[in-house]
Amino acid sequence: MASPVYFCSLRARAKKENKINKIRRLFEAAGFNKLVQKNDLTAIKLHFGEAGNDGFINPIFVRQVVDKIKAHGGKPFLTDTNTLYSGMRKNSVDHLVTAIEHGFAYAVVGAPLIIADGLRSDNIQEVEIRKKHLQTVKLARDIVNADSMVVLSHFKGHEMAGFGGAIKNLAMGCAPAIGKKEQHSARFVVDKAKCEGCGKCVVVCPEGAIKLVDKKALISEKMCIGCGECMAVCPVKAPKIDWSTEIPEFIERLTEYAYGVTVNKKGKIGYMNFLLNITPECDCVPWSDAPIVPDIGFLASLDPVALDQASLDLVNNQTGFVNSHLRANWEQGQDKFLGVHKHADGTIQLRHGEEIGMGSREYELIEI
Repeated sequence: MASPVYFCSLRARAKKENKINKIRRLFEAAGFNKLVQKNDLTAIKLHFGEAGNDGFINPIFVRQVVDKIKAHGGKPFLTDTNTLYSGMRKNSVDHLVTAIEHGFAYAVVGAPLIIADGLRSDNIQEVEIRKKHLQTVKLARDIVNADSMVVLSHFKGHEMAGFGGAIKNLAMGCAPAIGKKEQHSARFVVDKAKCEGCGKCVVVCPEGAIKLVDKKALISEKMCIGCGECMAVCPVKAPKIDWSTEIPEFIERLTEYAYGVTVNKKGKIGYMNFLLNITPECDCVPWSDAPIVPDIGFLASLDPVALDQASLDLVNNQTGFVNSHLRANWEQGQDKFLGVHKHADGTIQLRHGEEIGMGSREYELIEI
């Protein structure tokens, strides 16, 4: 059965309507008002952006969701979890500082900020799922304990997951460091012929698994946790994995983690994707590359699989920007994210999500 996905384009000439009003109308049209009961502690899950990145969702847009939740009697808080890799979001202190510097202060968004997995990512709740790869998942306790939830996702590319939308925001975004580690099943090695010995991978590795030997990076197979940060920062892409075998399992494990977040919140989660500034990489990197397609609009649904499928279809229906990181698939109808990361098929998220009962790839796009 097709799931309804509600859509607001960015065109404003006909009705002279601004983006703020569109977000507010989208909240109601998608039925999010029915998710929130009086005095619900309502998590607004989003990504505050790594320091140096500016692709994250505009705090002004987030404020509209906060106000809507309050209007329906809820008590909203903005939340994310700490990172597995080194950076400005590895602990709650640095994470909150980064969020505030990116504009997510109370004076702007109207809600407090809570890092859901605690000061050092040790506020953990295990949830049973009994799926293909995982019997249980380890989630941030404060997200599990929230009464209801609205997931706001910046839709963009991802080097290992293909793309990041609602499913990935649930999976990596709601897991503490140990849960993120459990999702990453791949292990990296270095192509020494490519390696230039710059040492950027050594600095970013959260486990100290990389060192320079004879001016070439060497990754300890025993210590590597498969987070992929070495690959993300390497200017010549010397770190590598067996894409054909490692990545499909990683994406399926990620999707099962996303399912785990929904287990105790049936009928209590809404999802909104922002198809703006559609960059080739995740907001976890400390930069933001040029978009690969034009801005499209906002989408909302109660079904995360349908929402991500509709978002992907809208992106693929665009003509890609030639002067971007897009390397192939510029024409309408072609998979834009495979045109950036040819080994990472993001549709695995959608297929596996449907298989495990998280949602449907069939959708009805309703423009409002």
